[in-house]
Amino acid sequence: MELEVKKLIIQGKYVGSFDFDYDPPADICLIPLCSICKVRIHGDYEIFDDDSVEIKLNLNYLISGQCSYCLNSAEKKVDYLTEILFVPENDGENYYYDGFKIKLNTAVNDAILISQPNILLCKEDCKGIDVT
Repeated sequence: MELEVKKLIIQGKYVGSFDFDYDPPADICLIPLCSICKVRIHGDYEIFDDDSVEIKLNLNYLISGQCSYCLNSAEKKVDYLTEILFVPENDGENYYYDGFKIKLNTAVNDAILISQPNILLCKEDCKGIDVT
């Protein structure tokens, strides 16, 4: 999952889009007894004169596992949109890249971590385990 910035500059493609399917690390889901699968990444990029690259990133993925309240099977689709700036000189505030290729894995993993819900429910009004 990379953008070859220098190649795009040589081709005169300063603006464009990309699509990737991504298999996230198995331990990226923060909700116990759940996992994240089917991550689809859509994005638009713009390369600026200083070789910084703005990326508008749209993540779509599925969290599946057990309901946090009643332990029944549960799934939730997540859509998340964010803007990221990659810079060729490390400024401590933005994502750094080597001036040639942008590896999107770290930024995508960060976006997955930020976009996750705190709990997964089988239905919106789940009352929890029925002990009657």
